[in-house]
Amino acid sequence: MNALKKLFGGDTRQFGMIFALVALIVLFQWLTGGITLTPGNVINLFNGNSYILILAIGMVLVIIAGHIDLSVGSVAAFVGMVVAIAMRDWGIPWFLAILLGLGLGALIGAWHGWWTAYVGIPAFIVTLAGMLIFRGAQQFVGQSNSIPVPREFQYIGAGYLPEIGPSTGYNNLTLLLGLAGVAFVIYSELRRRRTAKALGAEVSETWVMILRLVLICGAILFATYLFATGRPGTSFPIPGLILAVMVLIYGFVSSKTVVGRHIYAVGGNRHAAELSGVKSKKINFLVMMNMSIIAGLAGMIFVARSTSAGPSDGTGWELDAIAAVFIGGAAVTGGVGTVIGSIVGGLVMAVLNNGLQLLSVGADWQSMIKGLVLLVAVAIDVYNKSQGRASIIGLMMKNFRTSSGAGSPLQPDEVTSTKETISRDA
Repeated sequence: MNALKKLFGGDTRQFGMIFALVALIVLFQWLTGGITLTPGNVINLFNGNSYILILAIGMVLVIIAGHIDLSVGSVAAFVGMVVAIAMRDWGIPWFLAILLGLGLGALIGAWHGWWTAYVGIPAFIVTLAGMLIFRGAQQFVGQSNSIPVPREFQYIGAGYLPEIGPSTGYNNLTLLLGLAGVAFVIYSELRRRRTAKALGAEVSETWVMILRLVLICGAILFATYLFATGRPGTSFPIPGLILAVMVLIYGFVSSKTVVGRHIYAVGGNRHAAELSGVKSKKINFLVMMNMSIIAGLAGMIFVARSTSAGPSDGTGWELDAIAAVFIGGAAVTGGVGTVIGSIVGGLVMAVLNNGLQLLSVGADWQSMIKGLVLLVAVAIDVYNKSQGRASIIGLMMKNFRTSSGAGSPLQPDEVTSTKETISRDA
């Protein structure tokens, strides 16, 4: 146990969802006779859940800021329908249609953000109204019909990295992507360790760092192998590539920028943040607008994968995204949460869905089991906080941040120093 604490940098209960994810994978691998970790199933799992994981990235920022967005499913469906009609009836090229969808998402997000930030209506009510408005708008513009999309557009939702270079028996671009991921992890860890030493902070023993890198890099290389050895014509999916880029961007923004720190500050204690010079209305406006842009992107990816926009698109997506964020360790009251934690929470739900489907479990039992998983995950998180501990996932990236805390998200026990920290950044 002491070795595990050294390896992960704290109480192992902080990493409950990571262990739960690994345990679920091992359990379903055994129950399904080895089907869970076959290349085809892993590729299908990512393709079928990428849009929910993308939604979770935007939703975690909304929840950190102390809000909730119930409209993301309807907004995604509306944007997907408009983009499909634009390509079919207006002759707009697919790449311009993508920009149209992102712009439409920004307009919808600005609408939600204005009502929330500047009028003062709670985001729950604003987005509940948005859910009804844009669900009706989607059915109105689409006349409750399915609208096909061109093959070129389908690539963003159902495409794979192409085959290039010599024949190796693997997809070469997928191998290069995996190696790049390994190099990034090693570089980040060495840079963090070097920075900590320069600041005179305590660092973990060398064997702990090496073992940690071996475990993380081993997981990346194993996943790379699975994606690179799928059936001919498949490799690492384009939606997964989009997701990876977004995780890097939003992970950096949320933990290493002034805007990210302000989002945590507003969610943790809005009044203290305002006294420190944070423009809370601007922050609330930005997180709501950002959420709808991401919802538009998720809607286009889903439409591209399913080859058409339909009247039932987006149903229940907001609940899946919210569940992923809360399972990933975000706090209902705001101020706590991470992008990585939300992805972990989304993967837990994705693996659970996939495993139950492989076992032919009925939809009724699937729904009940997922509800219990969500309830237990949040209950454990609430218990930890009531005992004075951090969120389960709240410290998950502790070892990947500098010990000085520069650019790190504010946690609840840092609220008392919010004014000094934000004033310095500003």
